[in-house]
Amino acid sequence: MFSNLLTHTRHINSPTRNRHNLFTPSLLALSIGSLLSTGATAQTLNLSSPDKQIVLSLSDDTGRPEYQIHFHGKTVIEPSRLGLVFASLGELGQGLRIKSSHPASANKKWQQPWGEQEWVKDQHNQLSVVLTDGKIDLNLEFKAFDDGIGFRYHLAAQNALPANTPLAITDELTEFNIGQSDKATAWWIPSRGWNRYEYLYRTSALSQVDRAHTPFTFKLVDGTHLSIHEAALVNFASMTLDQQRDGKLKADLTPWSDGIRVKTQAGFYTPWRTIQIADKATGLLNSHLILNLNEPNKLGDVSWVKPGKYVGIWWGMHLNENTWGSGPTHGATTSETKRYMDFAAKYQFDGVLVEGWNQGWDGDWFHNGDQFSFTKAYDDFDLPAITAYGAKKGVRLIGHHETAGSVTHYRKQMNDAFALYEKHGVTQVKTGYVADGGQIKRIDENGITRHEWHDGQFMVGEYLHSVTEAAKHHISINTHEPIKDTGLRRTYPNWISREGARGQEYNAWGSPPNSPEHTAMLPFTRMLAGPMDFTPGIFDLAPKGLDAENRVQTTLMKQLALYVVLYSPIQMAADLPRNYQKHLDAFQFIRDVPTDWYQSIALAGEVGDYVVFARQAKDQQDWYLGALTDENARQVKVKLDFLDPNKRYQAQIYRDGAKADWKTNPYDYVIETKEVSAKNSLTLALASSGGTAIRFKAL
Repeated sequence: MFSNLLTHTRHINSPTRNRHNLFTPSLLALSIGSLLSTGATAQTLNLSSPDKQIVLSLSDDTGRPEYQIHFHGKTVIEPSRLGLVFASLGELGQGLRIKSSHPASANKKWQQPWGEQEWVKDQHNQLSVVLTDGKIDLNLEFKAFDDGIGFRYHLAAQNALPANTPLAITDELTEFNIGQSDKATAWWIPSRGWNRYEYLYRTSALSQVDRAHTPFTFKLVDGTHLSIHEAALVNFASMTLDQQRDGKLKADLTPWSDGIRVKTQAGFYTPWRTIQIADKATGLLNSHLILNLNEPNKLGDVSWVKPGKYVGIWWGMHLNENTWGSGPTHGATTSETKRYMDFAAKYQFDGVLVEGWNQGWDGDWFHNGDQFSFTKAYDDFDLPAITAYGAKKGVRLIGHHETAGSVTHYRKQMNDAFALYEKHGVTQVKTGYVADGGQIKRIDENGITRHEWHDGQFMVGEYLHSVTEAAKHHISINTHEPIKDTGLRRTYPNWISREGARGQEYNAWGSPPNSPEHTAMLPFTRMLAGPMDFTPGIFDLAPKGLDAENRVQTTLMKQLALYVVLYSPIQMAADLPRNYQKHLDAFQFIRDVPTDWYQSIALAGEVGDYVVFARQAKDQQDWYLGALTDENARQVKVKLDFLDPNKRYQAQIYRDGAKADWKTNPYDYVIETKEVSAKNSLTLALASSGGTAIRFKAL
């Protein structure tokens, strides 16, 4: 049953033995019996992916557990340490030996209620290992997929550690050792900075990385692409990466305010530590490893979770045409919301997002989160009248809760706030956790104010609490300033999207604004974690002039391509309604493009340079393509063999014009149609920071 799944080697412990010689993927699996756990006998277990191209080796040869990974017979992760450190137990790492192991395998498909891929294949080989120091057992679980490796720790209750024994984790010893790090290229953002994850990505030699958030993407000298991240982050601290010496990346758990990394008890599981591996950059984009390592849907019937497109009272505040707080230019008024609902109904958008409707925005709201009421509206905003008006037009109100980082204050009002929205038919809420210094404010059980990181264990729990409480009211959550995505949308499908990177708003006031390469970087970095609410679709690209610092550094056609390239089941047409009236022909693509897909395929791309995606609409025969580039104009030839070979299609092409350039001529574009089939190819001419968007309408 487990042929070519697992190999097992015993050998006498020798500090001079070359462990690389133990790589034996051609061996048939051996039956695993009871294994020696003490004395001089060391062991190595090998676990291969279903296609046998990835092989993980676990060894206790050095007197502690270490793993390494080979891909196509070459080492991609060199021997790397494993283990945890506890305040009461000390280190569980050095001195651990392999006690027993159990192999398994799976080959199945599961269905997403919404997503970039309706049916996801889960095929993997698995190895569960018990490590022991003679007193305490620590379990390790490995899963090998064709697109990478996942592993996690489990400290079960046992005789020496009864159930519910309180534990404090002070360190995680997990390493990811990468050879020739000076020749490897990394794309990354720093960890635990002042503004969560909202940085422009850096490109550097891997050896120059300090501390980095995940997903952390890098390319080896032979062209192999890898990304380190985590899956199923629940009741644990977020893992960041700390480079301790060149190529040695160590897990660095985000601490509580008192310095403890994780507060837990016997019986806990860690999140999965993940390593996605691919021959080329697009292989990372076509991976479903993160989703496969999450538990199935826990909410039951989620037919109330609705993907869709929306407009919103949002961009005007970023442009300083309106204010969040009350006053003569208040954006969130009854009349303005109805005007947006009229626009949404006319052009078939599902909803209108309204920010700034509730009391508390006046004054320095950024620092005064304790002033927000989530149930009391300003006098010029009539919630019942607005939702009734929208219902008649088939347009729903999308709610908004900004906490300004005062999460205890928010939690106290959360049930009443969700109940109010449920009463008035609001089924989606955007939540915000803006806070200076990257830390939020909580009030502990003694009434003392504590400041916690956005990605520490406390906030991991707070974010998930908002999602599960919202589910009780059939409300979906779009989290901004979030904890990073780790695939929990599979388990809690009402966690419909989140931010977690520099979004469109930085083009209005950021210094600097988002660079041309930013959206060519996101698919290979942030987007490997899951959907992002980037808020694309700005048509007035330079409201202060082409020479202004704060402007959108793309062509108009690149804004269209973002709807296909940057996946989210909810997409915003982010600009002011009046700006779409100037380019209704281009606006048609935003009206047409779906947000829920049957399948998605990354066709071409290089990290930070360019990317091409094709996606097939769910319950339709139509396909959509999005392609975009960085500051370099380029031509990309794309085969259309993803189309149904038995059909012909009308390609509705939205492309940069011959003179298009994001700096000097961003509005030069061409819209054309041609008939194509799966046998054809298209050459996409992308201007500097340009793009192409295509609808393939089945004939």
